Amino acid sequence: MIDYIRENLSYYPMYYRLIFKTKKEFTPERVDYGPDRNQYFLYYEPAKPVSGKVVIWVHGGGWNAGDPKFFDFVGQSMAKAGYRFVSMGYRLSPKNKYPAQIEDVCRCFNAAVRYLKDKGIGTSELIVSGPSAGAHLSSIMCYSKKVQEKYNVDVSNVIGYIGVGGPYSFRKDQGMTLKMLLGMLFAKGYDRTEGEPWSLMDKSHIPMLLIQSRHDGLLAFECAEDFAEKAATVGNRCEIYEVEDKRNTHSWYTAGCFLFSREEDKTLNRFMTWIENI
Repeated sequence: MIDYIRENLSYYPMYYRLIFKTKKEFTPERVDYGPDRNQYFLYYEPAKPVSGKVVIWVHGGGWNAGDPKFFDFVGQSMAKAGYRFVSMGYRLSPKNKYPAQIEDVCRCFNAAVRYLKDKGIGTSELIVSGPSAGAHLSSIMCYSKKVQEKYNVDVSNVIGYIGVGGPYSFRKDQGMTLKMLLGMLFAKGYDRTEGEPWSLMDKSHIPMLLIQSRHDGLLAFECAEDFAEKAATVGNRCEIYEVEDKRNTHSWYTAGCFLFSREEDKTLNRFMTWIENI
């Protein structure tokens, strides 16, 4: 309960920092891949790329809120660090029930890869990442062969995956907030194992870093532990990083970390260090 209250109290200082402490240095290019207003992605080109790696990111927001434009500060942070960055959008619940979201993420991924190739940008070193709901969706795309085959997604060029604060397993002891959000995401009677990363994981070449906090306030730390145990069972490389910063509630560490520098935020530093070393 204390961490839930801390999570709710974090919103004002986060928005304050977003509005008054961040600068917009890069103008992303918008690419639509469908008719819905959220079926688009933003591409950020850094002034001086530091490597050939491209980070493909799926936003969070409880499946029912957010879009790439709202999370522009994440793209700004990554482009400033020298990484080409794709921020993907998808149709939202409750108007659009699952599997609309994973269908869009897969479709958007394919559109982004084509876009990069058309621009002459290499796609042999892709890193997929997402926070919260974005971790849920991006992990399914990366680790479910069933989903990859259904939506014709080729993840052979994905060299790493970073999930931040993800609901990878739908535990019975999950909090009321997640129960409510899942109730909005899935239609009544839908087999939720068809949308649960833990249930859908297959053996994969993609190593993963799971960033999770024991003081999340919305999600249990055990969600990451469940996913890591499943990864070990099927033979996938997995590392869990436990958030150490005092800003360790859900919104702060899943997205708010990008409002700080690496020197100011250990979570962001671990995120960036892992990308550098993969």
